Amino acid sequence: MNEVMAIWAEWIKPSAGLPTVQWSILLALAALTGHLVQRFAGIPKVVGYSVVGGFAGLAGFTGAVWPLQGIGLFLLELGVAVVLFEAGGRIPLRWFRHNPMVLVQSLAESTLTFFMVYWSLTFFGMREVVAEPLALLAMAASPAVLSRVVMDTRASGPVTERAMVLSTLSTLYALTLCSARAGMMGRGEQSLTDTLYPVAVVLGLSVAVGAGLALALRSALRVMSPTSENTAILLLAVIAAGAALAAHFGGSAPLAALLGGMLLKQLNPRPWSWPRQMGTASAMLTMLMFVLVSVVAAQADWSGPVAGMVLALVAARALAKIMGVALGNVGSGASWKQALWVGCAMSPMSSVALLLVSQFVAASASLGPRIASIALPAILLMEVLGAILATFAIYRAGESSKPWSPRPFNTSSAGDLRD
Repeated sequence: MNEVMAIWAEWIKPSAGLPTVQWSILLALAALTGHLVQRFAGIPKVVGYSVVGGFAGLAGFTGAVWPLQGIGLFLLELGVAVVLFEAGGRIPLRWFRHNPMVLVQSLAESTLTFFMVYWSLTFFGMREVVAEPLALLAMAASPAVLSRVVMDTRASGPVTERAMVLSTLSTLYALTLCSARAGMMGRGEQSLTDTLYPVAVVLGLSVAVGAGLALALRSALRVMSPTSENTAILLLAVIAAGAALAAHFGGSAPLAALLGGMLLKQLNPRPWSWPRQMGTASAMLTMLMFVLVSVVAAQADWSGPVAGMVLALVAARALAKIMGVALGNVGSGASWKQALWVGCAMSPMSSVALLLVSQFVAASASLGPRIASIALPAILLMEVLGAILATFAIYRAGESSKPWSPRPFNTSSAGDLRD
């Protein structure tokens, strides 16, 4: 691919630069592939996005440089922030007062995931200083992937709602702990106070930015219609500003957006949804995020020992998610079969994990690449396989209003190409 780009560069001189042309073509291919895999295979569009990005990364696509920095890093942070803000806005904290076992279930699955992944990696000979960050990364599910699966399958029901809530909460834990852990790298032995201080700083700054974000949007919604195009632009602009400020002051941009969405839900408890215009902009940003994640993740060094560690991490994580949800299922109002499908639906890993890996790489020049060598292949694998598992779980739970019925390829009518 580098040779092809070099040939193109001799005679193509676009005003915005050759990388703009490359990304435009790549996103167009991703959109087409996403549509085709959903229509003719019955699987979510995100699988098509990830496959196109993965092939591009393996072919040597140079439009995304690792470790992420500059505009690429900001676009990933913004995409994650938009998705987590929406996810946080769907979590009513009052629900936990009526059903506290959901919180117990969340803590159980995240804690068990950390210890099982950590034990599995150290059992196969990985150093503890590398296994610990990877175990923290494994805690995070992917609300971004799961929300796209839910949208494509038109799913609703207790399994879908609980999987989204637990995925969002696990992401909250991982963002807080991983951001704090990245700030502690290279400092040697730490006392308990030194260990807890970075966690408090990350959480405190993110809460402050998230509260400002929620208050600003609550004030805007008092005078603006939720369905207005200007409201959509305001939402996106405020989230982008909040993400930039949180990262600048030492907090976590995605965590601030997630907390901002949760706080806005409490300040504005009436049901609200994204304006239609925001949905279009969010869909474009989300597709870009999935392609960027898979392009970057595919650039990892693939080898036999790495594959063994990746499989150990993925297997331990999947088992821990299911067991953790089952352990906290008593008194949570869900059946054991529903707990199984919830655990399966929490399989995906994607943009949040990649963003956290980028933080580890930036924090330590020695440990960061070792963490990334295992995390990047695992992210690429679970972005694709996790989406398929989540789709299977939703259909097995009977919560999709759209039948899983792939259509045969037919080009006789232009109308057949509609979503």
